[in-house]
Amino acid sequence: MNEEELKKKLTPEQYRVLREKGTELPFYGKYVHETADGMYVCVVCGNQLFSSKAKFDSGTGWPSFDQALPGAVILKTDTSHGMNRTEVLCSGCASHLGHLFNDGPTATGQRYCMNSVCFDLVPKDTKPRGKTVEL
Repeated sequence: MNEEELKKKLTPEQYRVLREKGTELPFYGKYVHETADGMYVCVVCGNQLFSSKAKFDSGTGWPSFDQALPGAVILKTDTSHGMNRTEVLCSGCASHLGHLFNDGPTATGQRYCMNSVCFDLVPKDTKPRGKTVEL
C-alpha cells in the first residue's frame, strides 16, 4: 500500500502517528484502560503485535506492554527531540507504534509505550487478519 492509499485508509491522527512518527495525547487513547482479552494488531497491515496478557497499567497515559510477540516489532535507535530512545516499528509494515523503555515493573523490565491509534484489539475468540501467533 502506498502513502496515498494509506492516507485514505487511516484517520488523520492515525496517519500522523503511524507514518509521521507522532504521539497521541496521554490518557486520550481508547486502549489506555482496556482490560479485555485478545490480540493487539497493527491497523495498517494486521500484524499481531501484543497479547493482552502482556498489557499493564503504567500510569503514563499510554497503553503499555512488557513484551511484544516474537518477530512482531523492529527496534530502532531514536535520537529525535534531543533524547536517546528506542523506537518500536511494526515488522509487517514499518509503521511507528511508540517507544520501548527499560523501566517496566515486570520480570522483563521493559515498557512498550504504545499509541492506541496504532492498533485494533481483536477479541480472544476472533480470528485476526494477518500472520497469527498462538498464545
